[in-house]
Amino acid sequence: MIFAHPWAFALLALVLLSLAIAYYFQRWNQVLPFPANSQFWRQGKSLKTLAGQWVPLAARGIALFLIVFSLARPQKISSTLKGFGEGIDIMLTIDSSLSMSSIDIKPSRIEAAKQTAIDFVLGRVQDRIGLVTFGGAPELLCPLTLDYSALISQIKTLEPGITQTDGTAIGDGIVSALNHLKQSHAKTKIIILLTDGRSNTGAVDPVTAARAAASLGVKIYTIGTARHGPALMPVHDPNGGTVMVRMNDDIDDELLTQIAQLTGGRYFRVTNADKLKEVYDTIGKLQKSKVKIPPTIMRTDLYRIPVLLAVLILLSEILLSNTWLLRWP
Repeated sequence: MIFAHPWAFALLALVLLSLAIAYYFQRWNQVLPFPANSQFWRQGKSLKTLAGQWVPLAARGIALFLIVFSLARPQKISSTLKGFGEGIDIMLTIDSSLSMSSIDIKPSRIEAAKQTAIDFVLGRVQDRIGLVTFGGAPELLCPLTLDYSALISQIKTLEPGITQTDGTAIGDGIVSALNHLKQSHAKTKIIILLTDGRSNTGAVDPVTAARAAASLGVKIYTIGTARHGPALMPVHDPNGGTVMVRMNDDIDDELLTQIAQLTGGRYFRVTNADKLKEVYDTIGKLQKSKVKIPPTIMRTDLYRIPVLLAVLILLSEILLSNTWLLRWP
């Protein structure tokens, strides 16, 4: 057990001082002796009398100590042992351009991509996984982590246009993912790149980015997610409501194949949600390698227990002082 606020124990000095003052006044409290018989006053005090004098003071002292103890915020520490486990480092790199709202893949390209990514994460055990999204510019949503709950929460935030930049910057998305993999010590590092369009903006050429990935030993698995032919995309109408706009198939299969081949990965063309899930399952069967797993530390606050005990002690003291320990002047 540790204390999050150990400085709170300094308040014990005030508690001891208040108890000393209370003891002094109680010890020297004088009352009028009646009857005035010296033999009467030389008689020893009964147990009830002694209890009436000191139990309330002791109870309040103990309660104050417990309150100070709770203010120090005691915590129980539990942790899993760190070590090495079987796993790979994976950066999910998902296109969030406006065209990802198209509904040729049900319920939409972006929703299918989110759900299959979540299912993929839930199927992992010891892999560190991160998330990058890109439209006209890349954005890191989650670094490499074993905290799958936090990662899934970030996947759920994905929406078309989340980067607030137009276009599809595939090269920049790859470079952003690489920046978070290059310090990895895992023997197997991969990028799963999902997009529904061709690269039409960005500072880095996708092929150049793929060559950089190859030089760092990072495989890129590319996924093109769109049906062949035109698709409908919902667009907000400034005059109110939503209109459907027809969009032509714009996936650059040749580029995505080249990116995958340059890095030793594979390219998959996906035309429905079931096929997308199959692709993730295929990637999930990759050979695993050893990665260092950090310890998981959990802190459980215990301050409620001493607070509850202090309240119970004070209530008991009040009850006894007004019943069995009641003293008459």
